[in-house]
Amino acid sequence: MSGRFAPSPTGALHLGNLRTALLAWLAARSTGREFIIRMEDLDRVQAAPEHERGQLADLAAIGLDWDGDVIRQSERFDIYRDALATLDARGLVYECFCSRREVRAEIEAAPNAPHLPPGSYPGTCRTLTTARRDALLADGRTPALRLRASTSMDDGPELIAFDDIVAGHHEGGVDDVVLRRNDGVPAYNLAVVIDDAMQGVTQVVRGDDLLDSTPRQIHLQRLLQLSTPEYGHVPLVFGPDGERLSKRHGSVSLDGLAADGVSPAAVLTELLESCGVEHSRADASRQLSDVARRFDLAGITPGVAVFETAPSTPAGFVLRNAG
Repeated sequence: MSGRFAPSPTGALHLGNLRTALLAWLAARSTGREFIIRMEDLDRVQAAPEHERGQLADLAAIGLDWDGDVIRQSERFDIYRDALATLDARGLVYECFCSRREVRAEIEAAPNAPHLPPGSYPGTCRTLTTARRDALLADGRTPALRLRASTSMDDGPELIAFDDIVAGHHEGGVDDVVLRRNDGVPAYNLAVVIDDAMQGVTQVVRGDDLLDSTPRQIHLQRLLQLSTPEYGHVPLVFGPDGERLSKRHGSVSLDGLAADGVSPAAVLTELLESCGVEHSRADASRQLSDVARRFDLAGITPGVAVFETAPSTPAGFVLRNAG
């Protein structure tokens, strides 16, 4: 049994990433699970070894450890292809020639069906004729591969319900999600399902921006006869402008804060306090194992945390709960 943290090594971890990693670590350790790190490095342009090294150093700096070797998705393409072939053999895969711009236009013209997450694919290429497919190929289009999530679009979406440790009961529909991009790279939703199953992940703690994707992943798990972990989707960190935390909000990474004289221990203390986690301010990093013994993921402070600079505080910032 294990929990995990699975960042994309495309840059430095910001405070929101570190907060999620900390909660995932506490949730795993508090329930006797191993804690593993997986690098979701499917972005061939921005993912880089130096980003991976920096992220691992940042996790260690705030006192997080992990079990076993770090797994990289870029080294597992053959495994994803095998799973894709299994779905294709059952008639559950079809080619999609739509560009992102075309999908956006289709969605704007015809809003999503009820229960489907925002931006769900409307099924444009589900019933392409052979003549139309040949014409698109002749025009130089390279197709992505999508899941045929339901027998017919007229049947409505497959509905998946689950109980989330943090968000509570949730129900959502499954659209025809991409399984392989048109550049041949396996898509996130397929890769994450395969990896969680093969790595024995029984608990997934991640940002609540992925809550609406969870029904898609549970559906894929069932199709591939894989086990479903328990999920805990935790609130994100936003800037004071209401946008997700990023470099434009100032010093939001350990390196940036260190340049301002802020220690990793001070950052850890603020991260713990923002979650409503009981701890001692004296030396939070040394007491993380004690914190884990008392930790309950279901009891964390609800609502988003808002980053605000506060030069007079030890961390140089506060994460204010917005309710």
